[in-house]
Amino acid sequence: MRFLPVFLDLQAGPVVLVGQGELAQAKLRLLLAADARVRWFATDGRHDVSRLDAAAASRVAFADGDPLTADLSNVIAVLCAGAGETGHAMAARARALGIPVNVMDEAAHSTFIFPAIVDRGDVVVAVGTGGASPVVARRVRERIEAMLPARIGDLASFAGRWRDAIKARLPDVAMRRLFWERVIDGPIGADVLAGRASDANRKLTSIHDPVAFAASGGEGIVTLVGAGPGDPDLLTVKALRALQDADVVFYDDLVSPEILDRARRDAARVPVGRRVGKPGIGQDKIHRLLIEAAQSGKRAVRLKGGDPFIFGRGGEEIAAMRAAGVAYAVIPGITAGLGAASQFEVPLTYRKEALRITFLTAHKAEDAGNVDWSALTDAKMTVVVYMGMTAAPAIREGLLAAGRSPDTPVGVFARVTRTEAQAVVGTLRDLPSLADQVKAGPAILMIGDVVSRSAPWRNGQFQTPDDLISDLLMAAE
Repeated sequence: MRFLPVFLDLQAGPVVLVGQGELAQAKLRLLLAADARVRWFATDGRHDVSRLDAAAASRVAFADGDPLTADLSNVIAVLCAGAGETGHAMAARARALGIPVNVMDEAAHSTFIFPAIVDRGDVVVAVGTGGASPVVARRVRERIEAMLPARIGDLASFAGRWRDAIKARLPDVAMRRLFWERVIDGPIGADVLAGRASDANRKLTSIHDPVAFAASGGEGIVTLVGAGPGDPDLLTVKALRALQDADVVFYDDLVSPEILDRARRDAARVPVGRRVGKPGIGQDKIHRLLIEAAQSGKRAVRLKGGDPFIFGRGGEEIAAMRAAGVAYAVIPGITAGLGAASQFEVPLTYRKEALRITFLTAHKAEDAGNVDWSALTDAKMTVVVYMGMTAAPAIREGLLAAGRSPDTPVGVFARVTRTEAQAVVGTLRDLPSLADQVKAGPAILMIGDVVSRSAPWRNGQFQTPDDLISDLLMAAE
């Protein structure tokens, strides 16, 4: 390691910037983002601050004259960007005076370098490669940015505001560390990260015995996580963090093994899902398991296929958590209908053709019998049916009886976003036979004219003259 990472306090004195053009502007923006006071020697004589807000511009002093002879007392650093030979000479002067200096992209003239920076307020991460490859540093920074919660800086600030008060109540260092671990990793930290700072303050204020709180193992939390339709790369960053933090994961049968593998290795894994025709443990038992886990101080994840609030009983589960006084959070996932639409290029809405979408579920024929099919006959409505394979004949009969055209395009999309995904397309009159062609579920049924714009439809059918004329008219608008 050639370069020692150091954080420089820019409130200690001014920073001298020497240079011009976009390079100097980029360094100026970086310095001002850190609340620095900048003395700018513009080597082309142009001090352009028109793109800065008034507060930032007020911290820029326009320096005239020769920077090589200027007074550098109390200056804490010198930056040269787009300064050419003047930058080299300025670097030599700064080194002679013992002032840290950076010449952009010229490590030989610099005593420090700028890392790739992840800025989350009070949380700052610096990534460097010793100047060898800024692109590698940038790629590492991008990965870190993807993993860090957006409000992690708020969490650090929150802890900082309470630091002295808690230190006075908990003089023991080890116990204080446990206390803060319970706060940051538990519901209080979750509140801050979710933007509920007032709730976090209220909960922290209500801790009357910090020693007992620290020793108790803290309060548990249940997080409902949408796992998406199957492709692990479709997990949200927030969902991945929850899986990595979990002590126990209660997962549905539809969750793919690849997604379950993203959970923390030592997390307990408890199957609680069911499939059509197979008995499950029951929703009430799931509620009890979640509540018991949280009450024992565990971070529990309820991992659900798709999205928790789209046919996922997420509403029932958070109602049970509220009734039990258990802290909870909800992380959305990509629902299977959207996964199918994306993978097979079905535009669920389409200008002038599909203006509305209806999502419904039909496990069995009797479920289909409870649907008001008369409300689904609009030709400009796309109907997306979850778990409708068994009820496909009843769905067809219901729609036809209500007046939907038998020539309405339909698609059956199974195991969407996975490598073994399957698509079968045709018309409403043939829906049951199309469903029979699908080897295994789970599957999504899509009904509407937009299915004719899907990739499977295009690959199996030539464009008609009417379609061609329609496309030309659309292009001309």
